[in-house]
Order: sequence, then C-alpha cells, then structure tokens
Amino acid sequence: MSTEASSRAQALAALHAACFTTPRPWSAAEIAQLIGDRHCFLLEKPGGFLLARQLLDEAEILTLAVDPAARRRGLGRALVESFLSEASARGTRRALLEVAADNGPAIALYLSAGFEKTGRRPGYYRTPDGAVKDAEIMSKDLG
Repeated sequence: MSTEASSRAQALAALHAACFTTPRPWSAAEIAQLIGDRHCFLLEKPGGFLLARQLLDEAEILTLAVDPAARRRGLGRALVESFLSEASARGTRRALLEVAADNGPAIALYLSAGFEKTGRRPGYYRTPDGAVKDAEIMSKDLG
C-alpha cells in the first residue's frame, strides 16, 4: 500500500474511532482492505465518509461516519444521497444497511431517505463492556 493510501486509511480509521464504540471502530488495515476491494466504493465529504459494497444488483452501506462536531448539519444526509445516486448509477436495484436498534438519529436519517425497516438481528452488536445490542435491517428499492 502506498504512503498516501496508508495515510488516507489512517485518517478514515481515526474518524471512525471518533464516531463509534458500537460497533467497534475499524482499523486502518480493515478500511484499506475494503477500499481496495473492487466491489466497494468510498464516498467522502469534509468531516465524513460512507463506505459501501455492491454485489450484483444490491448495494449495502457498510458504515457511515460523521465527525461528532459536524453532526446535525446535513452531512450524513448528503452522504446517503450520494450513496443512493452512486448505487443507482451502478445498476443497483436494492440498497441495504444494518444499524444499531438504539441509534435513533441514524434510523431517522435512513427513514427520511426512504429506507424501511425490514428485519432485526437480535444481539448483533457487542458493546465494549460485553453487552449486546440488536440491529435493525433496513432496505430501499431503487427500481
């Protein structure tokens, strides 16, 4: 991996760590591996990023990270809208994601973008203290 790619992955991992304890933050190596995956695509805006994977006609949001200091300013919405546009341009017919069931702001964002709750994964996430949290599965038909 080039020095530039390594620095980029480290910066994204630092932002991810500032945003998440559950699910656990991703390492720079994990982010670099996903960025290098031909099925994945990264969308970035100052203060945030969204990492997604497309397989066949489905695209999944793997993570959406917005700097806590930049929240409630439309950045998350802009990244989700960019994801939906990019996924559609790639021929995606369905968008998917999983979100912690107790993450009300994220769920509200996804619902406002047209996603619907389609399932639940009990005990999907583990918190740093070992407790478990459910995940909501959400999807949106893209046509």
